[in-house]
Amino acid sequence: MRIIEGPISPAAISEIVVRGGTNTDSGAHSLFLGQVRKDLIKGKYVKAIEYSAYEEMVMMEANKILKSVMSEFNDLISLEILHSKGLVNAGEISLVVMVTAGHREQAIKACAKLVELIKDKLPIWKKEILEDDSEKWKQE
Repeated sequence: MRIIEGPISPAAISEIVVRGGTNTDSGAHSLFLGQVRKDLIKGKYVKAIEYSAYEEMVMMEANKILKSVMSEFNDLISLEILHSKGLVNAGEISLVVMVTAGHREQAIKACAKLVELIKDKLPIWKKEILEDDSEKWKQE
């Protein structure tokens, strides 16, 4: 688990994809990219999300999540999570999850499970910044 200041760059995404490809025992990679949406809220568009995190707790919880997913799927080789903190504009990437496995079915299922657990369990909060610079804490 890595926390990145601001949006996650194409170079950072590329780095984890390349690293995953170096393992010749793997036959599948499942990649999830979470992007900030330009939602319409009460007549105003979201222009950015400001992420804040209690980083020590995020790391502790992420380790629990990773161990749980690794124990549930027996074909996994590696799990990668990158999450933004700070300001991320609409259209930019704020979450990257990559699962490497021997076979595609487990890679895909484990990736979906990992994304849901991240959204549900990690102590990362989102403040939506609207086009008029008003702010609203996002409720999920």
